[in-house]
Amino acid sequence: MEDGFQGSHRCFNEWMNLQEQDLSELLQSLSLNDADGDDHTADLRELVDKNIRHFQEYASQRARLARNHVSPFFSPTWCTSLEGSMLWAGGCRPSIFVRLVYVLSGKELASHLDEYLHGGRSGGLGELSASQINSINSLQLRTIQQEDKLSANLASIQEEMADQPIFIIAKELAACSQTSTEADEALNALTASLIGVLGEADSLRLNTLKELTSILTPVQSVDFIATARKLHLCVHAWGRRRDREHGRH
Repeated sequence: MEDGFQGSHRCFNEWMNLQEQDLSELLQSLSLNDADGDDHTADLRELVDKNIRHFQEYASQRARLARNHVSPFFSPTWCTSLEGSMLWAGGCRPSIFVRLVYVLSGKELASHLDEYLHGGRSGGLGELSASQINSINSLQLRTIQQEDKLSANLASIQEEMADQPIFIIAKELAACSQTSTEADEALNALTASLIGVLGEADSLRLNTLKELTSILTPVQSVDFIATARKLHLCVHAWGRRRDREHGRH
């Protein structure tokens, strides 16, 4: 059977490779949509669904591996130190998805302001409707509330390390290298709690992505997902370069 660390590391590497492939396809679709002026709505929606399916498959694989060994997902050695400093519950905060849409919307609106003032339209993120903005605002509030709830749950799990029975067991052991059935049982309980938090966090990430892309138009969704993919890949590359500069391989 594959070691928990090895399996989790391989899962991450495969996910990064898949994101590179997805990014290439997303950018190609956006370029084609801008170039010929034809209606590619159905193709773009299919591409959005494909990318969401890939994320769902990745989350399912993480859940399976976590049942074997969950701790690496909260302190992943396969991530750079830069990525590790940004982790929340084994991944990114799902509310970042919403913030990214707002940033892209403002940037696109600013870059095409003259075109919009003269009646031109691109259908991109710079053209969010009032209804879309209201829906995105509502999603952001609900997502942050759920993040706060999960953060509090994770804090409680961490605090349990100083509570009974783990504190008493550690105090009474003659040496830390000693094995203890009671300690194993207590740690197993903590592990089960961490598995639950990881699963809930991944579900929140996935559901936020699904709801956000259901609010956006297909072309807006493809633009958003492409940027999110590129951001993740760039942060990983930047982190690797900085780690090499500081002697961390």
